[in-house]
Amino acid sequence: MKISETPTVSSPLAPFKNSVFRSLWFATLLSNLGGLIQAVAAGWTMTTLTDSQSMVALVTASTSLPIVGLSLFAGVLADNFDRRRIMLIAQILMLVVSVGLTLTTYFNLLTPWSLLAFTFLIGCGGALNNPSWQASVGDIVPRDQVPAAVMANGMSFNMMRSIGPALGGLVIVAAGASAAFALNAMSYLALILALGMWRKPTPDRSLPRERFVRATGAGFQYVSLSPNLLSIILRGCLFGLTAVAVQALLPLIARDQLGGSASTYGFLLGFFGLGAVCGALGNSKIRAKFNNELIIRTTFVGTAIGTLLLSTAQGISVAAVALLICGACWVTTNALLNVSLQLSTPRWVVGRALSLYMMGNAAGMVLGSWMWGLFAEGIGLQNALVISAASVIVGALAGYKLPLPEFSRLNLEPLDQFIEPRLAVQLKPQTGPIMITIDFDIGENDIPAFLEAMTLRRRIRKRDGARRWSLLRDLEQPNIWTEKFYLATWVEYIRHNQRRTISDSNVSDTLDKLHQGTEPPRVRRMIERQTVPKQAEPYVKNVYKELR
Repeated sequence: MKISETPTVSSPLAPFKNSVFRSLWFATLLSNLGGLIQAVAAGWTMTTLTDSQSMVALVTASTSLPIVGLSLFAGVLADNFDRRRIMLIAQILMLVVSVGLTLTTYFNLLTPWSLLAFTFLIGCGGALNNPSWQASVGDIVPRDQVPAAVMANGMSFNMMRSIGPALGGLVIVAAGASAAFALNAMSYLALILALGMWRKPTPDRSLPRERFVRATGAGFQYVSLSPNLLSIILRGCLFGLTAVAVQALLPLIARDQLGGSASTYGFLLGFFGLGAVCGALGNSKIRAKFNNELIIRTTFVGTAIGTLLLSTAQGISVAAVALLICGACWVTTNALLNVSLQLSTPRWVVGRALSLYMMGNAAGMVLGSWMWGLFAEGIGLQNALVISAASVIVGALAGYKLPLPEFSRLNLEPLDQFIEPRLAVQLKPQTGPIMITIDFDIGENDIPAFLEAMTLRRRIRKRDGARRWSLLRDLEQPNIWTEKFYLATWVEYIRHNQRRTISDSNVSDTLDKLHQGTEPPRVRRMIERQTVPKQAEPYVKNVYKELR
């Protein structure tokens, strides 16, 4: 199923030849600038509203918490609706909330909890937008350019991180926090315009959209049965939990450890962003020379070194060097995890897989922001940073149990060989449950290879929506083996077959070769029906529910 060689590493600038990607990237650049100015203003404003260190750390958590709660919902929308429209709605929502934050601040009505509420709502807009934007990358550029496009998106954010925070600090000093919030509100306009001008072709849908609950379950099921995706998500969660201390505590580092002002905070964030840009620019060369797991372990260790150095910093120069290291490691880690996930997921479920990755990473960041804030209050700022550095090392060691997969050239394009059979019984699309059986004639010597292939087949079937999968052997004709599984409805059976990828076909090819019959394996499609006396119906229904 895998081709082990590494795919060709495309030029970092290759995606910019695509006019749609280029226009959206530059519009996102301006939006990122506004968002970073807003983040600096929110973090510093909280230090003026309260002396609580945990409340300051919660500013970071309030923007990450919506990703935990809403990303899966947004991922389902991204896989079932027009992603361009979803992004437009999200951008308009953030524009409206940002205008409200600007006015509230301007009229001196802002409180610590209302500030958290506004940043939470802006985070909700980001949570709605991100799965659709990330999933759209694979729709806009060819597969071999996806790593470069993801890295370019990360570079967009971090280019602005290198100037946005410093600019935000200057704006706060010169014109106040309300002016910084106003600049963020205006920054959404360019992206709204670019999305409005994007004429994305509407794909033909031969099947109705999945219902929300079923689509959510399908996303969970696919990811839970994909070991590579689970490793990526768990590593992202660990990194968010352990490495977020630097960003969550940076306002306190600027104010208490370095005795600075808002401009100091912005200056420090600028160096974090500059390091991230350097990491993004060098990423393609690094990926061409080293394997993914070695890169990830190195960035974890680099983050720990940068965090430890930051804990000892008593001046701007040492802190700047530490933040350069942390920034480069931050963007390299997150971009590599994101790309690995996108290249390991077929298009029909990529929005949901990305949303689960974002949820894991954001959950780690939310818990970490709160945890490191409490540590800073309880044992001191420097001690909290030292413990954070040690915990990042533990995250690097986790790679021995959760190794990051290499970029394998899995062909995840739909196989498109399924032809819907003509049925002698008329069915509605939602009629079910549908039972499928497939009979194989397997020689005695081929049984070990058959069972090994069936192990893979079971995972593929269940991953793509099958229920109650089982393998049966005929007691009278022991050479006959029967694969059996259920789909909820007829339309789900069609959807199940349309989800098969070219890589999945290798397992089917193996089973066909092991089959010894003169005819292909016999496929039977049946609808399950209950025919029992009326007085027995309650008992049968209860048994039927237990079986399901």
